[in-house]
Amino acid sequence: MSREELNRQAFKEEALELLGELETSLLELEEDPANDDVINRVFRAMHTIKGSGAMFGFEDIASFTHEVETVFDLARNGQISVSKELLDLTLLARDHILSMLEGEEQGLGARAAEVIQGLKALTPSRKESEAVPAGKEAPSTCASNSKMNTWRIRFAPPKNLFMSGTNPASLLEELCEMGEHHVIMHVKDIPALPKLNPEDCLVWWDIILTTSGSEDEIRDVFIFVEEDSDLTIQMVGSCQGIDEESYKLIGQILVEKNDITKDALERILLERKPIGQLLSEAGLVSASQVEAALVEQQEVKRLRQTASAETQTSSIRVPAQKLDFLVDLVGELVTAQARLTQFASEQSDARLQAISEEIERLSDELRDNTLGIRMLPIGSTFSRFKRLVRDLSQELGKRIVLETHGEDTELDKTVIERLNDPLVHLLRNSIDHGIESPEERLARGKNPEGLIELSAEHSGGEVLIRIIDDGAGIDPERIRAKAVEKGIIAADTLMSDKDALMLIFAPGFSTADKVTSVSGRGVGMDVVKRNIDALRGRISLESVPGQGTTISVRIPLTLAIIDGLQVQVENSYFIMPLSAVEECVELIRKDKDRADLINLRG
Repeated sequence: MSREELNRQAFKEEALELLGELETSLLELEEDPANDDVINRVFRAMHTIKGSGAMFGFEDIASFTHEVETVFDLARNGQISVSKELLDLTLLARDHILSMLEGEEQGLGARAAEVIQGLKALTPSRKESEAVPAGKEAPSTCASNSKMNTWRIRFAPPKNLFMSGTNPASLLEELCEMGEHHVIMHVKDIPALPKLNPEDCLVWWDIILTTSGSEDEIRDVFIFVEEDSDLTIQMVGSCQGIDEESYKLIGQILVEKNDITKDALERILLERKPIGQLLSEAGLVSASQVEAALVEQQEVKRLRQTASAETQTSSIRVPAQKLDFLVDLVGELVTAQARLTQFASEQSDARLQAISEEIERLSDELRDNTLGIRMLPIGSTFSRFKRLVRDLSQELGKRIVLETHGEDTELDKTVIERLNDPLVHLLRNSIDHGIESPEERLARGKNPEGLIELSAEHSGGEVLIRIIDDGAGIDPERIRAKAVEKGIIAADTLMSDKDALMLIFAPGFSTADKVTSVSGRGVGMDVVKRNIDALRGRISLESVPGQGTTISVRIPLTLAIIDGLQVQVENSYFIMPLSAVEECVELIRKDKDRADLINLRG
């Protein structure tokens, strides 16, 4: 795969994450349309997708996303309100961007036109949005936004930046769109012409930016190059409480930026000349570095300095294939370590046993840490279901609230991916068959708004996931009758209510009287059970007619490496998951008894 293809793939992966966050934020806005923080999150997600899309050649995505970004820019500035129509259109826009990412073509033009036309209908004219109310003067930069901050940004890209297809000029243009700016380019690292390689990026920049944007918004501009670049972002001033005495001296600024050392500054200050001239003449810094410090000093002179020492959480993207290969290697290591432990136990060498125990400890620690890398919170999956419940309940004319608990519960990435489809089907059944219409619920003395609870928690070496609804419940007698009608069981079969409820997982079983776009075809629940079984999980069901249904799914934490207990029965060997073992008892036959019995608890 070429460098360009890798970059486009990286953009797609990042965009998919942003679209997931966007959907969650839009559903939050539906509950609280005036939440400025969430509105800013939506704007930021759209802004990042637009900028990154343009940088990597997805011009259609960039231009379409720009339309939505423009509307939410008005919303975050208070020029329009967040309405249900705007949220519906933005959710549709989110789906449209997803379709473009996945390469779909059919119907995209019509949907894009529908979204853009709808957004324009909600947007005031440019003159109206930019007009200043009568009797008021246009406010100054600081007065108009008390959240304006000045940032010091140093961007030193890697030499091989051009090989990735990235144009640093486009990054700087996007950054400069965020507010008032001063850009200083440093060229001191450019060699003489004979040694110059035109494919190397040999310049770096200092930028002083005054903006209402946050540090995260600034960092998002460099999101695809930050890992390989030297990027420093520091707040150096704020519009709140300007203090003429708070600005820093040029020498202090250069020391903070690591352009010179403190000792060198103190030595140079012994001479009575302007500091910038002295430093430049001494060859300690270049003229452009002095210029950058002067610009910063002028900016901070009109802004009060505030400290910003937030610790950034560093992260790195690793292809899933590399992670899977690492887990496989750790699995082989654990197997080899087990053989070594067994061999050491058969020897009388104390040093060998000590080494074996140390290797066992280290391999266990390596295994736990490696598997921990694969663990993800299940909340990322839960958050996607809110959109499903919202859209499906509206389609069916029902009022349903989804509550989620235990979003921080972690599962192996592979397990989460394979668990998505079964959970979707179970939720669709709860919405379609479980929760009644508002009229039916009122007639039964219930709240017209149905409730579905989705929760996850650790239980031993497993994760327990529950889907609970307060709907109509399931009548076991009706299940038996349908099973007999479809020939699944004989009419004279005796079974408990609990066993009867489990018949809904039989192939071809359905209690629906008619087929809908949601369910009723008699396929799905048996597939759900097969998928859960394939994950070495278990599914169970409890229901009280008229009160609701609880579906419980138990899934192992990981499918990669599992501790097991080997047992021998005659000439056969079996391995049982250690999490399923309650107790081990060593049996010792006494010759005087010669019996196959043991007194265990008395």
